[in-house]
Amino acid sequence: MAERQPILQVRNLSTCFRTDRGVVTAVDDVSFDVYSGETLGIVGESGCGKTVTSKSIMRLLPERTSFLKQGSSMLLRSAHRPQEPAMDLATAEERVMRQVRGARVAMIFQEPMTSLNPVFTVGWQIDEALRYHTDLDAAGRRKRVIEMLKLVEIPNAEKRADEYPHQLSGGMRQRVMIAIALCCEPDVLIADEPTTALDVTIQAQILKLMDDLRRRLSTAIVLITHNLGVVAQVCDRVMVMYAGRVVEQGTVHEIFRSAAHPYTAALLGSIPKAGRKEHGRRLPIIPGIVPGLLELPSGCRFADRCTYKQARCTAEEPKLDAVTGPGAAPDRAVRCHYPLGAAAVASASSSASAAR
Repeated sequence: MAERQPILQVRNLSTCFRTDRGVVTAVDDVSFDVYSGETLGIVGESGCGKTVTSKSIMRLLPERTSFLKQGSSMLLRSAHRPQEPAMDLATAEERVMRQVRGARVAMIFQEPMTSLNPVFTVGWQIDEALRYHTDLDAAGRRKRVIEMLKLVEIPNAEKRADEYPHQLSGGMRQRVMIAIALCCEPDVLIADEPTTALDVTIQAQILKLMDDLRRRLSTAIVLITHNLGVVAQVCDRVMVMYAGRVVEQGTVHEIFRSAAHPYTAALLGSIPKAGRKEHGRRLPIIPGIVPGLLELPSGCRFADRCTYKQARCTAEEPKLDAVTGPGAAPDRAVRCHYPLGAAAVASASSSASAAR
């Protein structure tokens, strides 16, 4: 990963909201890279900042109530768009962003029924993106619409193109959303809870479809979810968020094999295990709730819920430091004074040695 250039590079992203009680920092100093042809999973509880991060990148948050405090979202030059320059999405003019959205960066929203316009056919809505971002004529666009519906495995594509969203099932509407997002072959696809409210069978079909399209088109995917089972199935790397901050990141194999942050370990411990006999016992839970962003505790934001809490945890806020040791990936990092397992963190190790 370290030897190739990312297609999207987010650095120190901080997004704030104006409220009646003051300014709230919903996303606090978030940094990550996304590479072509890979899937990055962003996980965490509701309200941890996952969706705000994605909408900050897309510049879809209302300007009246939100603002970017700091940070950049660099969209770099891609192999199949060498003529397109690198740009900082955080500072680009709105007219430029309208050209970028849907063409170079696309997004699938949580609820397809409310994301699709009920008064236009699904074919018209796919065609709208093609009209804006391509120079195809009407016949060429119609052909492309049918191709996209077939690509996302919607049967009777010619007939379905002329139907309205209410005439399609939830799974088919989500496939239409994917078709709209991919019709211009974007460099980056942001999928915000793409399988929410779908039954398990349809979820599996949607995830397989997205993974097949990633392999076929080399699209980079940012998958936002709270479902760690989904992450294990389709993601290459994981970024865990808590109370607006990144608390751990690494490859799927590293995170699931040896989580370094207590929050990540607690999330993994809450997953039902196949074949595990619970004998009537309830699944492990994480005590407490996520702290309010206007009333954040001093020190580690997870300290009040952490079973490994020590005095330093409530007095000093941990930094996101690289995890060192045999086999650790270059982007492996954790925000914890006392990481779990065999993980060694450079600054935490040196601080602990000095304390002793």
